[in-house]
Amino acid sequence: MRFYFNPLNKACKSHTGAFPRGSVVTFRIYWDEDGEMPHDIDASFVFFQDGKERTALSMQRMERGFFVSLRFHQVGLYFYYFRIGDDFFGCGRYRDGVITSNKANLRTWQITVFGEHYTTPDWMKGGVMYQIFPDRFHKVGELPIAAWKVRRSDWGGMPTYKPNEYGKVLNNDFFGGNLNGITEKLDYLKELGVTVIYLNPIFEAYSNHRYDTGDYLKIDQQLGTEEDLDRLVSEAKKRGIRIILDAVLNHTGSDSRYFNRYGHYDSVGAFQSQQSPYYEWYRFRSYPESYESWWGIDTLPNVNEQSPSYQNFVFGENGVLKTWLRHGVSGYRLDVADELPDFFLQKLRTAVKEETPDAVVIGEVWEDASNKIAYSERRQYLQGYELDSVMNYPLKDAIISYVQSGNTSQLRETLYMLIDNYPKQTLDCLMNILGTHDTPRILTVLGGKTCANKDEMAVTSMDEKEVSAARKKLKMAAVLQFTLPGVPCIYYGDENAMQGYQDPFCRGCFDWVNTDEELLAFYRKLGALRKEFLPFREGDYDELFSDSGCIVYERRTGDQVVYIYVNNSNGVYTIHFDGEYLEHLTQTKFSGRLTCDPYSYGIFTKISK
Repeated sequence: MRFYFNPLNKACKSHTGAFPRGSVVTFRIYWDEDGEMPHDIDASFVFFQDGKERTALSMQRMERGFFVSLRFHQVGLYFYYFRIGDDFFGCGRYRDGVITSNKANLRTWQITVFGEHYTTPDWMKGGVMYQIFPDRFHKVGELPIAAWKVRRSDWGGMPTYKPNEYGKVLNNDFFGGNLNGITEKLDYLKELGVTVIYLNPIFEAYSNHRYDTGDYLKIDQQLGTEEDLDRLVSEAKKRGIRIILDAVLNHTGSDSRYFNRYGHYDSVGAFQSQQSPYYEWYRFRSYPESYESWWGIDTLPNVNEQSPSYQNFVFGENGVLKTWLRHGVSGYRLDVADELPDFFLQKLRTAVKEETPDAVVIGEVWEDASNKIAYSERRQYLQGYELDSVMNYPLKDAIISYVQSGNTSQLRETLYMLIDNYPKQTLDCLMNILGTHDTPRILTVLGGKTCANKDEMAVTSMDEKEVSAARKKLKMAAVLQFTLPGVPCIYYGDENAMQGYQDPFCRGCFDWVNTDEELLAFYRKLGALRKEFLPFREGDYDELFSDSGCIVYERRTGDQVVYIYVNNSNGVYTIHFDGEYLEHLTQTKFSGRLTCDPYSYGIFTKISK
């Protein structure tokens, strides 16, 4: 028997994607063969909530298939498949519909049911994010620096990457980028179309990356002061730009007010005394030298999120989150969200929304965040009580795969997965990245040169011809990043063709002298188009055509439609469209048909019938 079912087709599933608790949803599976469906077969819709027993509901017969309707009363994940006659029908690739298999190796479809009051910030949708590693973006003046930190006077020099005599990379060299430097470049960011800046950690810490927090309530003196942050927030707001901060709450620095292993702080830290007010924040195996730490790195002792004292410090009225929200920041990106328990994330969301209801909470999650299992537990990130958004690593990988290989398969399947599994309100504010401080620079990735070790990375770069080829691929990737569901996030300097392999080479200084004006203009144009067209804010996605090398899709909000094509092949495609259209990247008009030349892309709208 052959049947057809596609959960993204409303003829098959009446609600696209995740839906709120209490929804009634109809599922229809269709006979996919010539002639009438046999009359002697019956069908069941088999579903189960995550970790619970299966329920089989009899399906009613309809013309050329079966259907069933049911109401979902509980928040959570459900999985389902169909039994028709003696066959089982489970999930294949989205574009292929169902597959027949035996029950033992059946792959199920997923349903995500979220809380009916779940909303995400509207201001986030349709915008452009920009990620800044503060020490390396721009500097204004020289600010004080702690004695154990190394001040670099060679802006643009190679970040220190070699271990010291004890085999440790200290990450304690500082080029001096600061908050006032960011404020000075706000007009530059506005011209890019940026609406929200995400700052890597700005709080006092030993290292240049500042993921080893020393004092959550104090801005690192080398970045500036609270007044400098207030000025940045105020000046950004005048330009329609919001600021979000990195919240590193799973661990602190060992060199911190709370742990104080080296005695740099005027506090009694947990390492110094079991009578310390911070002692219960940590888990010691053998006091004081052996303790739980992030990935076994002893400079990053893990925090005990169960500690009432720590929870009050983070969530309380005068706690970390509310303190900085009162300075006007618009939310947080949560470092290593996988390692923060669900109860902690739920309390975190409550605290943030109590203070600033439209603040955003973004999690660092590298996989499908709707069904992620971390530390043997299924996570509840997108069920309405924890995160608004996540960093969209699956889409990053899929875009890079397509741009590098010319094969649309992974890109299309990833898009279908995101649309099927995520709430629409999450989908519209996903943080769509091509690179971050944790990954090699996108231009370097697209250049294709590999290195065996960091010594090779330090001396390897692309020549002019290789840069030109990688830049063309980057433009294609950026078109996808800016037009697919979610919010594009530019990692500082990617728009200026910055190169660099993995940490710390991806964290170089922005070159304000040698700017790539042609690439900058391209990014500015993409930013302007996102601002101009409402469908990029919260429009639906629909694939109009695709094969192995070319994809054409639309973003639609009501009667407003924006069309996008990307052809990463050596073929020429001709697609018929009624009416006259304007392609916005080249300002070219066409009517009747669209010609997709080899290795080209376009964003176009209809201008007349």
